[in-house]
Amino acid sequence: MGMRILVTGGAGYLGSILVPELLAHGHKVTVLDNFMYAQNSLAHVCAQPAFNVVNGDARLESTLAPLVRAADVVIPLAAFVGAPLCDRDPIGASSVNHDAVLLLLHLIDPAQQLLMPTTNSAYGSGDAGNFCTEESELRPISHYARQKVEIERAILQRENSVSFRLATVFGMSPRMRIDLLVNDFTYRAVHDRCLLLFEPHFKRNYIHVRDVARVFLHGLKNFESMRGRIYNVGLSDANLSKLELCQAIQRRLPHVVFMEAPLGSDPDQRNYIVSNAKIEGTGYIPAHSLDDGIVELIKGFTMIKKQGYSNV
Repeated sequence: MGMRILVTGGAGYLGSILVPELLAHGHKVTVLDNFMYAQNSLAHVCAQPAFNVVNGDARLESTLAPLVRAADVVIPLAAFVGAPLCDRDPIGASSVNHDAVLLLLHLIDPAQQLLMPTTNSAYGSGDAGNFCTEESELRPISHYARQKVEIERAILQRENSVSFRLATVFGMSPRMRIDLLVNDFTYRAVHDRCLLLFEPHFKRNYIHVRDVARVFLHGLKNFESMRGRIYNVGLSDANLSKLELCQAIQRRLPHVVFMEAPLGSDPDQRNYIVSNAKIEGTGYIPAHSLDDGIVELIKGFTMIKKQGYSNV
């Protein structure tokens, strides 16, 4: 039997992939979104009776409270995502990424299920060997990562919560983002044929947006055994440096030239190798490789230009 699921920010990059999948698995889905990017990324599911949409703000108790009461499961995707966007509007970021989630925790019943995306950028530069598990010390640097750490601690004070620490997400989506690293590099390779790298040997982990949607479905199916825990979610064979990422793109687009820049830095200072063994131990295995995503992105960027397809 399907569940009643509330997805805040459900018309965003991840939500516009996740919501159709939830509906396809027989769930009733309500999306709360303020459509700040004027997107129509859920137009293709409007004909489904099990889908409902509310144009509103997840920070307003009068809007959020009745929707939470009507749900069995809450998936809070509403967020200012990424360090650059949060640095540009730190007050807006705090009100959505921090205050709105605390409001949700105030409203949600202990019996209701909560599945929350957080970020493995909280590892900062990792430990001495740059190897990170869910038990590694967190060293968040950016405003975005610090608040995600605070919220993760808050949600795990309740029993019926799961935190997914997502790797850097890539892939095409109806509400596209080109400012994510793999997406950005592939876009530049398609349109500019040149990539300029700073901190080229900094490593991070990656995951396809459709595999992120799959991990939420996996969490719903296995909630009883997974609740109360944190899980890294990424591709175990894609702990790659920026240079290695460029080389992967170059294998598909041999004409691309890339060079190292002496200046510039990652605002998160992400440089780590992440273990995904814990989530894999629950039976979850990603279905989409990094190369699959690069091929997909090349097709997508043949069709679209950058205007309007990023958060910054």
